[in-house]
Amino acid sequence: MTPWKQARGTVWSPVRAGLLRVRGRRVGWLVPLVLLVVVPTADILTGVDFRVISWLVVVPGTAAALCGVRTTVLFSVLTVAVYFALNRVLDADYRTGWPDFALVVAGSALSVAACAFRLRDARYVSHMQAVAETTRSTVLRPLPAHWAGMDHAAVYLAADSEARVGGDFYDIQPSPYGTRVIVGDVQGKGLNAVTAASAILGSFREWGFHERDLTVAARHLETRMRRYQEYGRAMGQDQGDRFATAALVGFPPPGHEPTDTVELVDFGHEPPLAVGPRGVRELTTVPALPLGLGALLDEPPVMVRIELAQDETLLLVTDGVTEARDRSGAFFPLRERLAEAMARDPLLAAPGLLVRLVRDQTLRHTHGRLTDDTTVLAVRRALVPEPGDPPVYPGNATVEEDLGGRPPGPEERTGGEERAGEERRTDGEEWPGPSGAGPRGADLPESGPPESGPPEPGPPEPGPPEPGPPESGRSVRDAPKRDP
Repeated sequence: MTPWKQARGTVWSPVRAGLLRVRGRRVGWLVPLVLLVVVPTADILTGVDFRVISWLVVVPGTAAALCGVRTTVLFSVLTVAVYFALNRVLDADYRTGWPDFALVVAGSALSVAACAFRLRDARYVSHMQAVAETTRSTVLRPLPAHWAGMDHAAVYLAADSEARVGGDFYDIQPSPYGTRVIVGDVQGKGLNAVTAASAILGSFREWGFHERDLTVAARHLETRMRRYQEYGRAMGQDQGDRFATAALVGFPPPGHEPTDTVELVDFGHEPPLAVGPRGVRELTTVPALPLGLGALLDEPPVMVRIELAQDETLLLVTDGVTEARDRSGAFFPLRERLAEAMARDPLLAAPGLLVRLVRDQTLRHTHGRLTDDTTVLAVRRALVPEPGDPPVYPGNATVEEDLGGRPPGPEERTGGEERAGEERRTDGEEWPGPSGAGPRGADLPESGPPESGPPEPGPPEPGPPEPGPPESGRSVRDAPKRDP
């Protein structure tokens, strides 16, 4: 990564970007020191008609841009002393006189003041960036490793690189009824959209946990967005046209629903993609109006069940990816790029590698110039549980901010495939084997058992077959359900 990319989103300076460091130590003082030697030497070597001694004024100016106040004061004193000494030592024909001496003194004094103002502003900006980072971690909370039964990775790039937070949002919430995932985009960008994103995420974290029916949880999100709009109007803010697109996904718990399906409610969001060794396919949904606009039709959102093989990764993005343009105005061809990448290396379907691929391809397509907040989330069921998973909810998940290399294989994560199907939880639950097949004996809480009831547990099969490709991307439309 280049130094300017490392320093992106912070108060930029050559020292912070790593350009003026040697083995971790700052060497910015070398630049004014070299100038302090070069300018007098050039003045001595040139003739009477070409005098450059007054150029010494650039020495404290350079120190003010690269060094601290005390170092700038030191170079200012040295500059004045060198100028005065040369005028005393050189012949009368080489002396520039008091006007240039006054210029050097004034320039040195102004350089010290400019350095003090620069450092004060840098401290203020750093403080504001710390506040923005705290706001970001509050809205987009860091997700713990081995969480909610999912392997996942996410990247969030704010269009406002200084604020580092905007209207995009995502989260993963475990519940007694499975794992719920949300990705969305509030209309607008920057800090004005943060409050709306925070309101939606707060509602998702509560109702996504308590509600068994994903459609009911989706209705609560719509209600929360309308309440947010009403509050804005009461405060004299124009929030009437504020809305948000979102995709709400539910992964049923193992043993209670078919493990090769997911539940999906689409509020006018970008269609999810299923990425796997067999290619890339777009999932068919029944789009509803975006959150905050549901009153226009007053129709409940529709939940669909979609086939998703266990070796497929669900990719959810915002329009910062699909509407990214290059210099000629062409949109980023996400699906085509993914299909080409999967044809070259099917292992790129791993969440961490997939998110890194989409991020890098998007930035390359736009030449690093994002015009909208950009979020990429990849999630799939964990095929092999990790030691220390939460005892209540089925679980293993990871957030990969740094997006490291390929995930370890089953033999590295559990000590061997021959033990993966035999490991048991301390609470009496039995984990499935590496392919995700096999029973799990624990029941869900009494407050929310599924209507169909879980299958009777049985002994794990010694050799579960590899999951096959889904027959198609078709979806089953469920009848809308009312609030209990």
